[in-house]
Amino acid sequence: MKLEEKTLKSITCYHGIIVNTRLDQAQLPDGSLALREVVEHPGGVAVLPLETDGTVWCVRQFRYPFSELLLEIPAGKLEKGEEPESAARRELSEETGLEAGRLEYLGKQYASPGYCGEVLHVYLARDLKHGKAHLDDGEFLNVEKHSLDELTDLALSGQLPDVKTIVAVLKTRLLLDRERENAAPEAKNP
Repeated sequence: MKLEEKTLKSITCYHGIIVNTRLDQAQLPDGSLALREVVEHPGGVAVLPLETDGTVWCVRQFRYPFSELLLEIPAGKLEKGEEPESAARRELSEETGLEAGRLEYLGKQYASPGYCGEVLHVYLARDLKHGKAHLDDGEFLNVEKHSLDELTDLALSGQLPDVKTIVAVLKTRLLLDRERENAAPEAKNP
């Protein structure tokens, strides 16, 4: 059975600063009709800045929808026409003052694909150079350093609720484990 849904009608309900919303009428695989609410978002980037000692630079900021201070990796939205890698470098510099000598793509993620079209591109930043942060107007955050082990424990215990940070931490942990495994045979056979 084909699982695709076909959009028959689309009505824009709201044009916002960051998001737009629309209500679509869709034809389902069995021919019946359904309404689909969609939040349109320009997409974003998230960067896990990893030091050689295994520590990670994070930001702590107030997130209005939840009325909470959240611990997160540096992140932000894509500007119109901006490439994800350029946005990742920009956001890393703006929020932490860091510049990545190496930026590795960890993939894209859909945070809430049932209703939101946001695509978030996740990167691992290594070989870091330190500079001075230059936050956007109206942006307030604290920069903190945490070990990757601590962040992994927080993610696994449910104390780190930010999805992009959880994904980046766990993917980085797996990537580093694989790098160590691949390097181990070479160490045994010089």
